[in-house]
Amino acid sequence: MNISTLKSRLLNASVALTLCFTASQAVAQTFRVKEKDPVDFVNPLMGTDSKGSLSNGNTYPAVGLPWGMNMWTPQTGKMGDGWQYTYASDKIRGLKQTHQPSPWMNDYGQFSLMPVSGKGVFDQDERASWFSHKAEIAKPYYYSVYLADHDVTAEITPTERAAMFRFSFNKTDSAFVVLDAFDRGSEVQIIPEKNMIIGYSSRYSRGKLTNFKNYFVIVFDKPFTNYSIWEGKEKKNGVLKLQAEHVGAIVGFKSKGKSDIIHARVASSFISPEQAVQNLKELGQDSFDQVAQKGRDIWNKKLGQLKVEGGTVDEMRTFYSSLYRTLFFPNKLYEINAAGEIVHWSPYNGKVLPGYMFGGTGFWDTFRALYPLLNMVYPSINKEMQEGLLNCYKEGGFLPEWSSPGFADIMVGNNSASVVAEAYLKGLRGYDINTLYEALQHGANNEGPMTAVGRKGVAYYNDLGYVPYDVGINENAARSLEYAYDDFAIYRLAKALNRPKEEIELYAKRSQNYKKLFDPSTNLMRGKNKDGSFQSPFNPLKWGDAFTEGNSWHYSWSVFHDVQGLIDLMGGKKTFVNMLDSVFNQSPAYDESYYGGVIHEIREMQIADMGQYAHGNQPIQHMIYLYNYAGEPWKTQYWTREVLNRMYSATPDGYCGDEDNGQTSAWYVFSALGFYPVCPAMDEYVLGAPLFKKATVTLENGKTFTIEAPANNEENLYVKAATLNGKNFDQNFIKHDQIFKGGVLKFDMDSKANKTRGTKESAYPYSFTTDKNKF
Repeated sequence: MNISTLKSRLLNASVALTLCFTASQAVAQTFRVKEKDPVDFVNPLMGTDSKGSLSNGNTYPAVGLPWGMNMWTPQTGKMGDGWQYTYASDKIRGLKQTHQPSPWMNDYGQFSLMPVSGKGVFDQDERASWFSHKAEIAKPYYYSVYLADHDVTAEITPTERAAMFRFSFNKTDSAFVVLDAFDRGSEVQIIPEKNMIIGYSSRYSRGKLTNFKNYFVIVFDKPFTNYSIWEGKEKKNGVLKLQAEHVGAIVGFKSKGKSDIIHARVASSFISPEQAVQNLKELGQDSFDQVAQKGRDIWNKKLGQLKVEGGTVDEMRTFYSSLYRTLFFPNKLYEINAAGEIVHWSPYNGKVLPGYMFGGTGFWDTFRALYPLLNMVYPSINKEMQEGLLNCYKEGGFLPEWSSPGFADIMVGNNSASVVAEAYLKGLRGYDINTLYEALQHGANNEGPMTAVGRKGVAYYNDLGYVPYDVGINENAARSLEYAYDDFAIYRLAKALNRPKEEIELYAKRSQNYKKLFDPSTNLMRGKNKDGSFQSPFNPLKWGDAFTEGNSWHYSWSVFHDVQGLIDLMGGKKTFVNMLDSVFNQSPAYDESYYGGVIHEIREMQIADMGQYAHGNQPIQHMIYLYNYAGEPWKTQYWTREVLNRMYSATPDGYCGDEDNGQTSAWYVFSALGFYPVCPAMDEYVLGAPLFKKATVTLENGKTFTIEAPANNEENLYVKAATLNGKNFDQNFIKHDQIFKGGVLKFDMDSKANKTRGTKESAYPYSFTTDKNKF
């Protein structure tokens, strides 16, 4: 339906909108609460002091609900700038609806509102206002800022697909709100008799999208005193509707003063303008404060499923700020229509279809810890995500490896295999796993419509066991190593589904392909040519080339499923541990020649003073936990505490690299609890040492799992002994079902390393090499 038809239906009251606006006496101070609930420890500004050359998170203050379809953020950057909010900025251009997973991926379907006063300026530079962080409040469910140039306080509070704004102007007859629908094709229509603006934005950054529009509806609680549509930098007086490259609207009001508040209710839809109106009903008849309170309650419930105690205030803030970041992506792309049915616009074929759909995550990042966190603490939302992946396959022919919102041609690997296999292996049921398994087989044996879908170089990989260095396929060694782990994930799922024996054996065999890239002369992974010779010359400090955003020292540990096999290749545990130690003992030297310059990931490693350990990027984040496989778990305990203390804080520079859709945050959450999913496709978590004296995990099955470490403190970072449900626990791992049964894992902490606990081979986590029940 076009917007003109919608106008007619609205005027005929075919869609009933009940607007209940309460001019609250409380403004920004309403939500200045004491730190007593989990949400009050969250700092949405953590990681926002970033730039392209150095990432301290590359985040923005995301104001939304967990996994909500839309988020909102103050916009300091210019239109189209992936760095849409940076802490060092001093001007705000608007309050923007965003779906952006990362500045490198940029945004899609964005539009913004901006209050201005005095002059009716609408150009993004002219309307921009100075602001101060001293007059800014950022909560997960609420944002407020004083816009000094316009003498107005702007506030916003969201639902999953809608939001309410509150504008407090000073006394003026020249109060305005500017709508910017952004460029690359937009439409706006003003409906004065309804105090309404409707339209759409069609700007997006990745892939090729069919029938893409983000339709919006905005309803104010006061009549317009004047109104105009604008195009580019020109007002179109007397025009109520316009479609062009870049359009917007500006509507005027009279304000009696700060207590004479102007409210706007906003909703959007990827499906249709009518569905945007339907989504507006999420606000119901609630006042601004009621919407905010409901949002606060939702955040407290989700964050409160992990309760930590006995840490410093800074540790509490960092923990919950990190947990908050894990609860956004992938975000919901599905909507609920007037009949109560779950429907979605498909980024894969442009059609409106039934069922779930999610977008905004890169599996290269998030298979490692983000999805394991969902499977442990929030499995019900991952069940929806698995159903969404099923629709991705049905509608696009492949599973996405990076969705933004559809196929995005970036990064390497076929890690959808891990995401799908892990969910089922850790107990998720009630969806079509057989078709998803078919999708895994299809992706594992075919090249996709773009490099980052399916498996680039699959013919070489299936024939030789690796993607060759000299056949024109970039990052070939990284692809090969990840394919081998992905084959292990498929093997595990095939076994659980009782697939034919030859099929199970095929993927089990392919999971061992990592061995083909091992160079015994260096004890590192190395690119290999088609004829079987290793690439030459070889510099293990060279970033990129055969590897992805890292070097051989980072990627040589990417054998998540068979660490014992890697130990054997290196010649035993002593050499293996020496190689692990060498990561930290080296200087942070690098060879950036592949990139032609220093990329931000290199710089972040260089300045961290941890040698070659590059925690700011994903390939090496699990490596610290590998000491557990070689009988020296105390080194894991030491280094995890070092990273927890030094690399994270709930401050604008609080990360040591890209946050990456919850992955780097999930590392913190798991490690603070005291364990980490080194191999997500296995049912184990490898032990480190807890950060807090007590942590309680409230599971969705109604049980609780508690981690206790009463003697924990800054000095007592080593595990002297442990018990599980009162019985001695000497293993270096805990199983998923042990957690899900509920109980208490208790650590006796000490300031000195216990070099006898966890040293026996029976204590080591899973490795395929030592698996006596492979088939």
